[in-house]
Amino acid sequence: MADLSVFFITLNEEDRLGPALASVRDLVDDIVVVDSGSTDGTVRLAEQAGARVVHNDFPGYGRQKRLAESLCRHDWVLNLDADERVTPELAAEIRALFAGGRPPQGAYHTPILQLYPHQDRPTAGAFEYDPVRLYDRARSQYSESPVHDRVVLGAGVAAGRLKGGILHQSIRNLSHLIAKSNAYTDKQLEEMLAKGRKVSGLRLAVEFPFSFLKAYVGRRYFLMGTYGIGVAATYAYFRLMRLAKLHEARLLKEKVQAKG
Repeated sequence: MADLSVFFITLNEEDRLGPALASVRDLVDDIVVVDSGSTDGTVRLAEQAGARVVHNDFPGYGRQKRLAESLCRHDWVLNLDADERVTPELAAEIRALFAGGRPPQGAYHTPILQLYPHQDRPTAGAFEYDPVRLYDRARSQYSESPVHDRVVLGAGVAAGRLKGGILHQSIRNLSHLIAKSNAYTDKQLEEMLAKGRKVSGLRLAVEFPFSFLKAYVGRRYFLMGTYGIGVAATYAYFRLMRLAKLHEARLLKEKVQAKG
């Protein structure tokens, strides 16, 4: 096995964590799970798979991942979400990287391949993104942003790119997507308020149609046929709602100030 740790952050992921753990069972010798209070069988499932499980109340995505990476036994770490799994192609690529000792680069971008509930494999030609997921934590770490969980590369660190992907089944169904997106925009609102962000009426007016086009055409959701329309519309709606919530917060603040 590679001298590599994998870490997860979880909350009530019993129905999805199993495949993620199975995908790294023969790849790493150290699995860390930081759980923020699951009431289902998530913790039991992780422990049965040999993971070290630590409870920590959720402080935001970035800080929770910073804690998880700090608990790993190895400096080289791989981050997975509970709804993701490593493909055999990526596992083979990682083994090859570590076969000669330490990898030549200090971090690696990894393609994320989206799987929707009705799919067994990603849509051919579909949009994918490639964040840094495999990295040397001694040189780079997750940001502490409560919303935007991304690895911040250290000075002089050059990131390579892997070809093998991570399969990501981020939603259980459209109802789950709506609930997840609503909670996420609440987190975005907190961050925007902290930064003093403002929004204009014009931006509110154009946000939905432009975001729909960005998702349906730019992110190629049209390749999923009619299902892609629903996903693109949900994406656009919550792009609008994060700004609408910001506008509402300003109106409520003005109301309080007017009452003196």
